[in-house]
Amino acid sequence: MNRQQEFVLRTIEERDIRFVRLWFTDIQGFLKSVAVAPAELEGAFAEGIGFDGSAIEGFSRVAESDTIAKPDPSTFQILPFPSDADGSLSARMFCDITMPDGQPSWADPRQVLRRQMNVAAEMGFTCYVHPEIEFFLVHSTDTNGEPPVPTDTGGYFDQAVTDEAPHFRADAISALERVGISVEFSHHETAPGQQEIDLRFADALSMADNVMSFRYIIKQVARHNGVRATFMPKPFSEHAGSAMHTHMSLFEGEENAFHDPDDEMCLSHTGKSFIAGILHHASEISAVTNQWVNSYKRISTGDEAPSSAAWGASNRSALVRVPMYTQNKSASRRVEIRTPDSACNPYLTYAVLLAAGLKGIKEGYELPAPAEGDISRMTARERRAAGFKDLPTDLDYALREMENSELVADALGEHVFEFFLRNKWREWKNYQAQITPWELKHNLEF
Repeated sequence: MNRQQEFVLRTIEERDIRFVRLWFTDIQGFLKSVAVAPAELEGAFAEGIGFDGSAIEGFSRVAESDTIAKPDPSTFQILPFPSDADGSLSARMFCDITMPDGQPSWADPRQVLRRQMNVAAEMGFTCYVHPEIEFFLVHSTDTNGEPPVPTDTGGYFDQAVTDEAPHFRADAISALERVGISVEFSHHETAPGQQEIDLRFADALSMADNVMSFRYIIKQVARHNGVRATFMPKPFSEHAGSAMHTHMSLFEGEENAFHDPDDEMCLSHTGKSFIAGILHHASEISAVTNQWVNSYKRISTGDEAPSSAAWGASNRSALVRVPMYTQNKSASRRVEIRTPDSACNPYLTYAVLLAAGLKGIKEGYELPAPAEGDISRMTARERRAAGFKDLPTDLDYALREMENSELVADALGEHVFEFFLRNKWREWKNYQAQITPWELKHNLEF
């Protein structure tokens, strides 16, 4: 038994932890959990917890369903909410999923990201990520398909004092920091009820774990405040959607590989090739960074949502933005990728973004000229004239691009790639089969 495992067992005993929740995600990014008693945890460290992988969509077939969840002691945290009415505490650990022979499961999103981080490590890089996570607070009623109702009427950076949950963000930040998730800052976003909380940077795998914990904790804090949190990309047709703008950087040891003090934007050749890789493969990875039918309502009709594969300095209408706040500070030189939404699977999203950027570096992709104006206000013809390739405007388009992508197939692995496509084609076809109220209102008289 290693020191981390010993620390976990000792802490559980000292803090009288009643249950430990072992977490992992399915391919779509839904959190899965199994609770174990402390007495079973030493065995779980040694042998893992067996479960029926065929019962988790996309994990394994019935004929080869035995699957093992092995808890990662480095992710141990005591949850900030009592697990029972008596106030007893519970804890959580993320798991790596393996097959009975100990080999990593090809269906495990955590392993997909780890493989890509290993590719980066072989090139001498460590990838760091810092997300800006947007979401809505709405009245906690069962809407049954009816439009949700925001909890406030605030706007960008408003100090909310009359909303239904005035202490929500303070409660949320406190809960996040109690499980070791550092928050950089938070504020009210542009739409009524819309919030943003930015997490302090961490390596990509730790951050993907943090995003999954974040979504769980935010929903719990909202419930305790008598409201509901939703990470749906675009729940309101008249308001901006919820993005997860993602800042990425590569470090070589202690040095930021994206920083060059002699460049006009202090952006290195490595950083420029990384951006070029993201732009070149943007359409191919769109189905992963924006995996839901609803995701494309945000992209095609949202405010400041990227519509084309373009980049710019400080340009919030571009797919990739180079922040200029502290351009001379080498540790802060990074790129912001604005396509991902808050309902993506963070493991798969970070894997394909990293794969695209690394491909740009390996192949020496040339970065095109930056976009100067507001791309969102350009017509399709103006965007084409400027040399910008439009991004997919619906899931159908995105899946067709992904189907032909060697990069995405390699980054995800054959198992995840094939399941993801099958699952998302089914979602698209089910969506297409719906007859919407808009159609009935406008077409019933034909």
